[in-house]
Amino acid sequence: MTNARGIGPMEHSTATDKSHAAFDKSAISQLTADSLRLAMLPGIGPRTMSLLLEAFGDPAAVLAASDDQLASIHGVGQKLIQSIRSANQLVDVESIARWCHRNHVDIICQDSESQTSVVGTTTAYPRSLADLPDAPPILFVQGDLVADDELAVAIVGTRHATTYGLKQAEHLAYSLARAGVTVISGLARGIDAAAHEGALAGGGRTIAVLGSGHDHIYPREHEGLAKAVAADGAVISECPPYAKPRAGMFPQRNRIIAGLSLATLVIEAPDRSGALITARIAMEQNREVLAVPGPITSRVSRGCNQLIRDGAKLIQNVDDILEELGPMRAPVQTSDGHEVRNAAELQLNELERAVLNAIETESTPIDQVIQRSQLPTHSVIAVISVLEMRRLIRRLSGQYVSRI
Repeated sequence: MTNARGIGPMEHSTATDKSHAAFDKSAISQLTADSLRLAMLPGIGPRTMSLLLEAFGDPAAVLAASDDQLASIHGVGQKLIQSIRSANQLVDVESIARWCHRNHVDIICQDSESQTSVVGTTTAYPRSLADLPDAPPILFVQGDLVADDELAVAIVGTRHATTYGLKQAEHLAYSLARAGVTVISGLARGIDAAAHEGALAGGGRTIAVLGSGHDHIYPREHEGLAKAVAADGAVISECPPYAKPRAGMFPQRNRIIAGLSLATLVIEAPDRSGALITARIAMEQNREVLAVPGPITSRVSRGCNQLIRDGAKLIQNVDDILEELGPMRAPVQTSDGHEVRNAAELQLNELERAVLNAIETESTPIDQVIQRSQLPTHSVIAVISVLEMRRLIRRLSGQYVSRI
């Protein structure tokens, strides 16, 4: 049985009896099962899901609510109430969980900060998405999401990129990866693919956000790229695994691309482009919008040039990007053990980092910085000037500084 969203038994099941037997039903928590049952229903989008959870507390309470209680929620009509009543029949939770288990795809619920997934790992829902009013209630994740991914930049652009655009996307993604920044994109042809490939070449992390389910990678020729991304990052979707790509899904996924990122960088986008939708969403989410300029005679650069004219930061190199990212909402502990409060810190050498770590957010005497860093006075004075120029510290007086 399937419905308009394809919520039913898996269409392309190739599992053997042995692989089915290997799946333990207890691996999927009741919260995950109820969240899937509710979020995968036709007619329930992220905003409606948010309203329901705000009113009733958790998915189980929504599913148990009376018709009158459900009808009191804005946007919930009789048709949706009937879908909620039939949730057990409409959504085959066990089938979804089996497919995810077999294909090493995590199911992460927004309601749970940390949970053991169907593939046996402990994964947290991304903090950068949690605050969005239309945050996806469920994420299907192949690969790993790690704390470092909060230091992320989205790179988006046209599918019909020029050689110039592809080179810029690959080079900037490579440079960001080398600096320790995760590169987010949408696995599409053109700029997206070049961004993922550049990040992988730089030995860094990259995340692809799908406009379909994991069983229908789009475009098909990027299935190999998707595997490479999952091996050194993650491929994520809010759609159930068997959801086929549809035009309306891609603007929806763009809010996730923007939401996961501190900034969205647009490289080559014509007047009417999905990349410009992502840029607009990023602005609405109070994220930075950046753009690489192009020739005024180039059709595919019109959108970027327009963004720059309207206030987006003009980007020429990776230093321009890191300068615009600014302070983090909360400190991020990177895999090398450093606590990063500002993306510009990623460019610091060991000497500069030692001086920065010796400076408090309150007024700190320079003599104390010298003592803590155990560095020569002249070196500390020189580094303080560099950190001040990079807007990581401020000089309060001749003898006092503080961390921004």
